[in-house]
Amino acid sequence: MGFHEEDLNNLEQLLESLIKMVGKANKNVDSLQVRVRQLEWLIREQQFGIKERDPLEIYPRHHHSSEKFPLQL
Repeated sequence: MGFHEEDLNNLEQLLESLIKMVGKANKNVDSLQVRVRQLEWLIREQQFGIKERDPLEIYPRHHHSSEKFPLQL
């Protein structure tokens, strides 16, 4: 069972296409992994910043006018 020249060319083109697709997929995965690492780093930095702050800085008290809130605590 021999291959014809056209069949071999078609197989070669198919293989090249598959290699390119896999390469692009790997590049996309690598790019996604970089973005995930960046987001994880930002989340850790924010959590660390929140732990280091005074609770009143995290939840500041807003001074409301006495017209809206007649009872002041």
